[in-house]
Amino acid sequence: MLYETLHFSPGGDRAVEVELGDGMNFTLNFTVHRLVAAIREARLPAIEDIIPELASLQINYDPDRISYEDLIREIAAIYERIGSDVSGSLPSRLLTLPIHYFDEETTACIEDYRKIYPEKQIDPDLLCELNGVEDRAALARRHSGTEYWVAALGFWPGLCSLLPLRPGSRITAPKYNPPRTWTPKGAVGIGGALCCIYPDRTPGGYQLIGRCPAPIYDGLQRLPAFRNSLALLRAGDRVRFRPVSAEECAWIDAEVAADRYEHDVVEYQVFSVDQYLDWAKAQGEKA
Repeated sequence: MLYETLHFSPGGDRAVEVELGDGMNFTLNFTVHRLVAAIREARLPAIEDIIPELASLQINYDPDRISYEDLIREIAAIYERIGSDVSGSLPSRLLTLPIHYFDEETTACIEDYRKIYPEKQIDPDLLCELNGVEDRAALARRHSGTEYWVAALGFWPGLCSLLPLRPGSRITAPKYNPPRTWTPKGAVGIGGALCCIYPDRTPGGYQLIGRCPAPIYDGLQRLPAFRNSLALLRAGDRVRFRPVSAEECAWIDAEVAADRYEHDVVEYQVFSVDQYLDWAKAQGEKA
């Protein structure tokens, strides 16, 4: 839920953390993005960067140009001006990404973990059990049956936190305990109410469901989608997963390796939160 007032805390001597609420849902995250957009429009000269998060945002600033106290007064005034009502619209790209469900690489990762922790239930089977899904095929249909809202980027360069926009496609699961020491690049996982794509081979704790062969981070900026950024996704984008076979997944891997792969990106559209909330309400769910 939204707090009555913003909660501020220092993030070292050059940043301030601004908390808007304590939940994890679309309406709260959209309010975060509305505030980020309003702060950017204000063009405060001392602000160096703004990082939207799930229920908060971080502002990096130059303390030689503005004090912490003056900055939080400015941000509070902006928030009071825009209000906390969830309405309006934001520019939003739509990216369609391939996914090979229950692939060999994530399966090998799960089995490697179970050599040390044999009591760990196999990830897709656990997801089916916890979410009342009949089998793996139904799990894949549920996961791919919605667009996802890119709520935030973080934890690792390019790693995205995705919220399903279709209420009936929600999948939830606890994270690994303890976490894995490695996760395949491109692995797609579920942790809590979030979905993520691992941008590189990293430690991790989300329950694995498949692999996306299309890169979401490119430090060398080799592919066209990375000409303007090392990260493919941006907060406020939408993602749609397209199931692919093992053969098509291997073909995409080869295209990426040869620097020929082209991502499926529909450039900025207008995403109306009012229309979305009306639609979600018609589904009998709260967004």
